Amino acid sequence: MAGGSQGSLLFHCRFFLLTILVSSARPLSPLQLMQVEADTTSSGEKATARSPFSIALENLQKQIGYEFKDVGILRRAMTHPSFSEENHRALGVAGVYLIQSAVAVRYLSNDPEISGSDLSSKVVKMSDGSACARDALALGLEKVVRVAPKTNATSAVCGAYRALYGAIALDSGTVDSAVSVFWNNHGGFVSAI
Repeated sequence: MAGGSQGSLLFHCRFFLLTILVSSARPLSPLQLMQVEADTTSSGEKATARSPFSIALENLQKQIGYEFKDVGILRRAMTHPSFSEENHRALGVAGVYLIQSAVAVRYLSNDPEISGSDLSSKVVKMSDGSACARDALALGLEKVVRVAPKTNATSAVCGAYRALYGAIALDSGTVDSAVSVFWNNHGGFVSAI
């Protein structure tokens, strides 16, 4: 809609509310009327309160430099199995393979003569639990992931970290987007591993 049409729609909505107030046997108080206006956005849509989790997801997207088309995928990625049946387990499986493939391809690109055992060792070092937990904590995922009390925090953030990249691949429809975000947030190529 054009800007003028939105203003017209808003005028008609307010006129409709005023008509209801005038004809109602029990009119809304000025405070109730202000609440109706506060609960409505400028486009006339119902505004929704944002939870701390929603705010954390918005901040995470800004931090990693990727905006989800379907934030529900990111919600799932940041939900530990201890918290809900709708959780990050499958996305984490995709994410770990994505990370391992990204690392392997990066090392092979840098050194096509690398031995299989050296490559395997480097992949393991960059995708094992300690590397995963370190990278997850660097992103502050411990403040984002939803987890039940008394759950191992390291495994919770590590699973969420891996699931994040699986979620990006699913949301974007391409592994390349997830790999790009991984390297941008991991600090690029680390040759000293």
